[in-house]
Amino acid sequence: DEVRAPLLSCEGLVLDFFEAFLSQIETELESQSSHTLGKAHGMQDTTSYNSRIEAMNFAIEADDGHATQHYDRADVILTGVSRSGKTPTCLYLALQYGVFAANYPLTEDDLEIGQLPGMLTPFQGKLYGLTISPDRLRQIRLGRWSVGRYASVQQVSLEVRAAEALFKRHNIPHIDTTKCSIEEIASTILNEMGVERHVRM
Repeated sequence: DEVRAPLLSCEGLVLDFFEAFLSQIETELESQSSHTLGKAHGMQDTTSYNSRIEAMNFAIEADDGHATQHYDRADVILTGVSRSGKTPTCLYLALQYGVFAANYPLTEDDLEIGQLPGMLTPFQGKLYGLTISPDRLRQIRLGRWSVGRYASVQQVSLEVRAAEALFKRHNIPHIDTTKCSIEEIASTILNEMGVERHVRM
């Protein structure tokens, strides 16, 4: 209001969006504006904020197969081949919902054995698999590391087939991330696993 007053009294053209729209919004919502700048961006719920930060720290610490000793704290453990979307999904689950999400990459050795890695076996009920089409996986990997067999047609096809077979053998629910957004992947995981959202956005 202090800034608007001198502008409204000048002889120039003043297009006052507050004057044009605010009163109508107040009437519609049956609520008066606080006229507080940036109120929508304030941190009003510290409990929710702290939950999200704690979940983010967990997701970072338990990324890519690290901190497996803390898997008992995880709400969900994502697994799949390298570059199938595990890390961004974990971070999204943490930031949006305060979910403690870890992820474990299935390596070539794991896939050759055809069994769950030992550190995942006690937590089979928390596992959720991510798969992806070989073509899309190859495209992503080429952008990251184009030399060697990491992004070869044969390697990506072999890994995807072996991971999907592993999911089916151990009854691990999974989703094809090829054409899904992070939001869709996260929502599907929460619904299928029955994971509680610790924060409501």
